[in-house]
Amino acid sequence: MSPEPRSEERFAERRSAVLGPAERLLMVVGGYGSGKTEASVNLALDLSRYAVSVQIADLDLVNPYFRCREARALMRRHGIRVVVPPDAQVYADLPIVLPEIRALLNPPRGTVSILDVGGDDVGARVLASFRPDLAEGSYELWQVINARRPFTDTVAGCLRVQQAMEASSRLKTTGLLVNTHLCEETTPEIVLEGWHLAREVSVKRGVPIRAVAVMEHLASSPHFESIDVPILRLRRRMLPPWLQ
Repeated sequence: MSPEPRSEERFAERRSAVLGPAERLLMVVGGYGSGKTEASVNLALDLSRYAVSVQIADLDLVNPYFRCREARALMRRHGIRVVVPPDAQVYADLPIVLPEIRALLNPPRGTVSILDVGGDDVGARVLASFRPDLAEGSYELWQVINARRPFTDTVAGCLRVQQAMEASSRLKTTGLLVNTHLCEETTPEIVLEGWHLAREVSVKRGVPIRAVAVMEHLASSPHFESIDVPILRLRRRMLPPWLQ
């Protein structure tokens, strides 16, 4: 009888399964403080380790802080194509949507496009302009749920945000990305709090939980053995200037 795989091996298998082979366009939407950009950057880096070609576009037109463009040098070192405004415009607090982004909507086989979209329903409005180019089943749209943030700390709040996001973007939510945290003060219990909340949201709307994001130093905790979806290990990449 073969030995039971170690906890680290099981987590590695689940981590590599966050996206299936047929899923090539992923849009991640979340409000300020949800950790949406941190999760998007970590997911892009994670996928790049599995022989997948990755490209990511910064579509956060609401929050000028902690945008994925701030990690562009790191991602480019890992072979990830980062689509951001050029030169001095990269730091501009302007609603800049690049024409190159439309080309990301239909990536070739073997390539994953990630759109980092901020601001819940307000930020998701930019996606409505892409609606004519997107057929049903051709994309993944994930709502980030952080149970320790206003507006997504209850089932009713999560559902309101989701419905507003869909009305604004004219797209259907296809998955939930659970990212409940309190930065360095996060505990396994806080992560599980978000997991249980997201399970209720999933049942209410019939939208599956696609992954649970967990800080790297907590990710192998036995507390999470009951989580039956992929674990996305997070290493903090989006640091404020005083911690860089």
